[in-house]
Amino acid sequence: MVVAPLATGREAGLRELLDTMNVTPGVADPANALLPFGEFERLHFARFALLTDTTMGDLEAFDLPRPHVPTYLCFLGECDGPADEQLAEFVERAGDGLRRVFSHCEGFGTGADLLAKLKAHSAPVAAGYVNWIGRTVKQIRQNSELQRLLSSRAPRDAAAAADPQAMRRDLLAFVQGEMIGGRLVLTSTERTPGAWQLCNLAHAIGVPLAGLLLLPLWIVLTPIVIVLLRRHEKRDPEFCPRPDRAAVREMQQLEDHDLTNSFTALGPVKPGLFRRYLTQLILLLIDYACRHVFGRGHLARVQTIHFARWVFLDNKARVLFASNYDGSHESYMDDFINKAAWGLNLIFSNGFGWPRTDWLVKGGAHHELRFKYYQRRHQLPTQVWYKAYPGLTLTDLDRNQRIREGFDMYAMSDEQALAWLRLL
Repeated sequence: MVVAPLATGREAGLRELLDTMNVTPGVADPANALLPFGEFERLHFARFALLTDTTMGDLEAFDLPRPHVPTYLCFLGECDGPADEQLAEFVERAGDGLRRVFSHCEGFGTGADLLAKLKAHSAPVAAGYVNWIGRTVKQIRQNSELQRLLSSRAPRDAAAAADPQAMRRDLLAFVQGEMIGGRLVLTSTERTPGAWQLCNLAHAIGVPLAGLLLLPLWIVLTPIVIVLLRRHEKRDPEFCPRPDRAAVREMQQLEDHDLTNSFTALGPVKPGLFRRYLTQLILLLIDYACRHVFGRGHLARVQTIHFARWVFLDNKARVLFASNYDGSHESYMDDFINKAAWGLNLIFSNGFGWPRTDWLVKGGAHHELRFKYYQRRHQLPTQVWYKAYPGLTLTDLDRNQRIREGFDMYAMSDEQALAWLRLL
């Protein structure tokens, strides 16, 4: 994720330039001339978004100072492998286009080292979520093509075949013929690098160990934190006005062009050291849970999110949340309310204007209308959004992965063969 402040007077020109990258409002042309996303085989999602000051003025409603923050250009993506390698590939293969885009930002002059500048403006992720850790773009595309071929060959009543083993053998022979003929490529699943696994294991052990070593301190501080939390919950102002209808309509024009949508939101953290430190601690715990608990198809009970991230901006005065999710915006919000409202409260209750909470997890997002007002007011348009596998939901990715696993099995029982044929 690269975040760079816009140069004075350059916003209008940048908006026009970003629009040239799209085929429909907000949806990127994979072969656009500036940054042809479709040529990068490790890139799952990418976006450009302008981070404007939309809700900082809310602070003035409670006689709080309104800090000056610049308008930023945000360029973020989800990729397989190290982010620095992906940035280097962007610069190598689309450097001229990226230079045109970032020339609207401060410090990106014509003589600047573009890769060094992009790295210098990289924003570290406070917490990040990946729906299925280890599933690459290559695997997704190959599994999808395998499913398409098998479905086109299998008869409609394949799942009711009298001899499922014979049906499966016929289908496997057909696929193998396609592979021999060069019309289908299936490669072995890529191994997760050993260095990454070691670092991840160290993280999995190190964070709880550090918490254990600090246990005496937690015992002393916990009662104080509880008292301060309740004091803040009762005194913090609640400001959830109805969002501007024109802004909501602008957002809706960028949604539902695919089965998957993007979400970008930005807002200030409540003033004071208590909320700032509490936000950092909770995001540390969320990041740990995302890495070691929720990396196999679900975030809490929500199963529609491909990727999500939380990022601090402006010396931790604001938090940006960005995600890619299946379904409509309304269903996305309902999913959270019904399945993970407590999780939303944990982190977003530290944002200014969040519906009032009790004991950190109660209330808040359970106040449906106020919650929906809050998230729409803090949502920002995504000017350019790219998805590497349009038309495929997480349900499709899971089904296709199980089809591929069944294809790779040397032998199956009749029951397993029938279950596999039903997936087609």
